[in-house]
Formats: sequence, C-alpha cells, structure tokens
Amino acid sequence: MAIWPAFARSSTIPTLAPLSSLTDRVLYLAYDPGVSPKEGGLPGLSVLRNVVNSINLFGIIAVVGALAVSMGVWAWGHHSGGHQAEANGKKGALVSAGAALGLGAANGIVAFFSTLGTQVR
Repeated sequence: MAIWPAFARSSTIPTLAPLSSLTDRVLYLAYDPGVSPKEGGLPGLSVLRNVVNSINLFGIIAVVGALAVSMGVWAWGHHSGGHQAEANGKKGALVSAGAALGLGAANGIVAFFSTLGTQVR
C-alpha cells in the first residue's frame, strides 16, 4: 500500500488561508522603518572618506603598474614568439583596463544604485 498524504485519503479538501490574513501579512512586510543616510551622525566621517580616497588612489596606482607590466609581457611575447605570454599580456591589459574603469567609476556606480534604491517602494 502506498503512503498518501492525509488530505488525499480524507473526503475534505484543504483550504487556503483567508484573503484578509494574507493582506495583513503584505501590509506588515511593507512597513517603512524610516531609515535613511544622514551625514554627521557619527564622528570620524571625514577621516573615513580620506581613508577610502587613499585606498582608491593606491588601487589606481597599482593598476597603472599592472597595465605597464601586462603591456611589456604582451610585447615580449609577441616579439619572442611566445604565444602563451602574448595571450597572458593581453588578458592582463584587459583586466587592468577594467579595474581602472571600476576604480574611476566607483563613486558614480554607488551613487547611481543608491539613488535607484531610494526609488523602490
């Protein structure tokens, strides 16, 4: 004998929850806690900005170095016939260019998505 769920053996059909209770749950999930970014709430905001700006600067300087090394490997691989070195140089150059794009656009990307997030209702 197969084991069937209890509601399949009984003559009663299970019912869904009343619509009013589902509406109450949706209203509860839509509660606005009233939290928004506010400048000046905690001390040290200017120090944190300086630290993040410095990290961004170090990242950009590192990307410039990585791009120079990748271009050198690309050129060396091309002129020496090392196809693997040439491919790795190209890959490094593209990754360095993408990292430079991301570091340069980081503030704009965060601002864009933060503004987009405030429009969610």
